[in-house]
Amino acid sequence: MPQTSTMPALHANTQQQAHQRRHGRGFWIVTFVFMITMAFAAAPAPLYVLYQQRSGFSALTITFIFAAYAVGVVVSLFLAGHISDRFGRRRVIAPAILLNVVAALLFMVWPDLPGLLLARFISGLGIGMLTATATAHMTELHSAAHPGAGSRRAEVVSTAANIGGLGLGPLITGFLAEYAPLPLYTPYVVFAFLLLSGLLLIVTVPETVNKVEENWVYRPQRVVVPPAARGQYAGAAMMAFVGFAMFGFFTSLAPSFVSGQLGIKSHVAAGVLAFVVFAASAAFQMFSAHWARTMQLVVGLSLLVAGLILVIVSITDSSLPLLIAGGLFAGSGVGVTFKSAIGTAIAVSAPEARGEALAGLFLFAYIGMALPVVLLGLILQSTPLATAVIEFGVFMLALIAVTAVTLARTQRSTHENTND
Repeated sequence: MPQTSTMPALHANTQQQAHQRRHGRGFWIVTFVFMITMAFAAAPAPLYVLYQQRSGFSALTITFIFAAYAVGVVVSLFLAGHISDRFGRRRVIAPAILLNVVAALLFMVWPDLPGLLLARFISGLGIGMLTATATAHMTELHSAAHPGAGSRRAEVVSTAANIGGLGLGPLITGFLAEYAPLPLYTPYVVFAFLLLSGLLLIVTVPETVNKVEENWVYRPQRVVVPPAARGQYAGAAMMAFVGFAMFGFFTSLAPSFVSGQLGIKSHVAAGVLAFVVFAASAAFQMFSAHWARTMQLVVGLSLLVAGLILVIVSITDSSLPLLIAGGLFAGSGVGVTFKSAIGTAIAVSAPEARGEALAGLFLFAYIGMALPVVLLGLILQSTPLATAVIEFGVFMLALIAVTAVTLARTQRSTHENTND
């Protein structure tokens, strides 16, 4: 009789273990899909020089091609980045991958300016759907696989997949463009295969949004955070804006600078430069994972300032080592500040609005990726490179200063409210 009474408990325990294993596997599948799709999003960076040589594009044209991607992300985040809270994570991730497969095909069949603009825009649409959705999905899968473990590990892995993927893409493309035949086609064939593989895997991942609001009505993106936490969220959004502005520079105009001003024609070098920035970002996220948020903010913003100054000096002095060092510092700074921003958005948002809050954060990030770089491209039309970069640097330093002041006020206000 005692043995019989334990059977339901054993069965329930077995089911719980299977449930946790399934969600654990799903966590790593979404990580892979997230990383590969983000890698494709940044893959064209080393190829811009080839497009310039082929079609005579100016620096401003390159920034417009790059900005088309960021515009696609912003439009998608505004219109669809939050709908996974209603329709489910998988039903948004799958079409996001498909959009990037379409973009890869466009890159191959229409390599002229209109085709490049359209391909980048479509890729951006997919990334806008993916970023917040995949981040929320990973957080929920990890919570189901490891009950009571907290979200810190999911934050680290999701942010590393996001930014690490952005670094992996240019590295893969740089090597393929240098050593494989048909450099403007082969990278896209490889990524199309990887994306389709990810699409087949994503259908095996458990869904984590099961509650359906019957009276749900579609509306464009809005950021839903408690009124008392809006200051913290605004600070997180500003950090995302500033950090992604640095990413925008290293994935748009930096490869052209390496090829033109420094005379280094290697596509691998352009890919390695972008990889260094994003790899430093992903690595420093993990290194700083257990730091207090205040320490993350202080160190992250300090590294951003140091990296920006080194980038300015490297371009005025035409120094590749200084540019790489600036990339290392700036990438590390973006990594720790962006991870802190992600953690803040997750912490201050209700579970049912988490995708919406994260979509809003990525919205600010990708606006930051586009606007300052386009501004730099416009300045370069009438200003020498060194002067333009100094002006760009002063603008960015001012943004960092405003961000630091905003965060300091928020921290002080939060501390005072806690004491009260």
